[in-house]
Amino acid sequence: MYTLIISVACSVAVSILLKVARRHDIHIGQAIAVNYVVATALCLVIFQPHPSSLLTPSTPWWILIALGLLLPTIFLAMAGAVRQAGIVLSDAAQRLSLFIPLMAAFLLFGEVYSSAKLLGIGLALIALVCLLIRPQTQAGAGERGKSVLLLLSVWVGYGTIDILFKQLAKSGAAFSSSLFVSFVLAGIVIFAYLLLQRTQWTRRSLVAGLLLGLLNFGNIYFYIRAHQVFSGNPTLVFSTMNIGVISLGTLVGAGFFKEKLSWLNVLGIALAITAIIVLIPR
Repeated sequence: MYTLIISVACSVAVSILLKVARRHDIHIGQAIAVNYVVATALCLVIFQPHPSSLLTPSTPWWILIALGLLLPTIFLAMAGAVRQAGIVLSDAAQRLSLFIPLMAAFLLFGEVYSSAKLLGIGLALIALVCLLIRPQTQAGAGERGKSVLLLLSVWVGYGTIDILFKQLAKSGAAFSSSLFVSFVLAGIVIFAYLLLQRTQWTRRSLVAGLLLGLLNFGNIYFYIRAHQVFSGNPTLVFSTMNIGVISLGTLVGAGFFKEKLSWLNVLGIALAITAIIVLIPR
């Protein structure tokens, strides 16, 4: 069980670091760039990928390139969402993105779904609407609009990344090699962006990037380990991870950082957890 606990803790810790970045004068773009250097190195050492295995005509390189572009872009969106809307709503929006592949399979690929899955998708969409509605007194119209746009970007972005990784798996590409190449491409993209911005590197941001990389990779590694440990019970991993992140994120965001939530936001969090429970295979 410790693998799941650590994975949940790492996921929420990433959001905490993104939350306090501006307060401690951390350039989040620099931290994200260093994060990919750390993640790439750890992936190389721990998973020992063989990138040469991808040098075949059957490898869908367009997916790897898309991941290389999306990973840093959505990471920046997540940082903005945490800053604007808070940890609670951002983590919930990220976890609700798991329903996007389900909707894509149903709407685009014609898969037939059970009533439970359709109910789960419906609850998830209602939950998202509740999370996006911000109180009039909490922020100006411009700030509310920015929060909504960032939360939607997180939801759609992480859902799209999930679909791309699933399509990559269907193509037969090795997970470790695909993850390694995706990290390398993401690092190239974010470093190129910072170079064009002529960013002034700071030691504080570099140190934050090292920590961010450890936490980000820790989330991935222990999530994979949890699936290996509980190979006979993937439902436990699925439900604990998603409900755990939403619940812990709510405790940290609302309890420690005093993030204000409307009754609609609270309803949205409850509906998000309910949607995940409904989706659990029986």
